[in-house]
Amino acid sequence: MASTNLRTERLELRPVRDEDIDRIMQYRNLPEVTRWLLRTEVDAASLRAVWRRAAANPDDHSVAVVLDGMVIGTVSLDVADGMGQPGMPPRTEAELGYIFDPAYGGHGYATEAVTAMVAYAFDRLGVRRITAGCFADNLPSVRLLEKVGMRREQHGVGDSWHAELGWVDGYTYALLAEAWRQGTAP
Repeated sequence: MASTNLRTERLELRPVRDEDIDRIMQYRNLPEVTRWLLRTEVDAASLRAVWRRAAANPDDHSVAVVLDGMVIGTVSLDVADGMGQPGMPPRTEAELGYIFDPAYGGHGYATEAVTAMVAYAFDRLGVRRITAGCFADNLPSVRLLEKVGMRREQHGVGDSWHAELGWVDGYTYALLAEAWRQGTAP
């Protein structure tokens, strides 16, 4: 079971607790949040089950992002095997995701939390590559991923279905540990 506990200058990053679910639900299904999520709506029972499974999975290092005792977001980090031929080292890649309460936007909290999780993945988990995806029109997510040093590796033209917009473009971002450590990430 993964139990990620981190502190940044302003934030605590810790496992999601059952009692956090009601707070997360206060912003999770807001239209401005679900507009850019793949799973557009969830109920509290389903969300609680998802987080319980995450807590029991040793490869899931997802966290609640807490500011002054208030959960303001979540960052998911799932470690997995990358793509490769036999003999490839296991658990060398991670997929990153995040959801934040828009009421706390514009203060750099998401950037601070995601940067901490990227550092954790590279420095403590030994991951060599992190990926993240988003809709191309989700400009806050694009800016966040680029701000933490990820590079756009893929621009899928019309590859993503959006319930309101139809077929839209999607982006895949990635960052290698070597670029992170050398400070050469774009």
